[in-house]
Amino acid sequence: MTAHAPETPTETDPELACPIAPVVDIVFSRWTTPILWTLHTQGRQRFVELERRIARITPKVLTQRLRQLERDGLVIRTYHPEVPPRVEYEISELGLSLRPLFAHLAEWATDNLPEVEQAREGYDAR
Repeated sequence: MTAHAPETPTETDPELACPIAPVVDIVFSRWTTPILWTLHTQGRQRFVELERRIARITPKVLTQRLRQLERDGLVIRTYHPEVPPRVEYEISELGLSLRPLFAHLAEWATDNLPEVEQAREGYDAR
């Protein structure tokens, strides 16, 4: 019988095994990326404008994601005490620091998504 070495934390904790896992959780959830992209490309937006620009997102999910992004420091919420009240959202400096990452991902998508699509078609044809 051979002794089995105890597992290291890197083997059992996915966040330690992959140091970018927390970033992926924060930035790349289903609706977070479109919200950040929209605020980055379109600038400050009201809730209704975001809802209109991001197809198929429900108001409930948009509210939840915006709150989480505000909590994470990636989005700034500004309340204007007018009648009727007005709330605007904009990407923060921390959120803007993701710009190079988004630029690289957009470039990767342009360069590689056709190849991914070919691979999928080949796989599905088997």
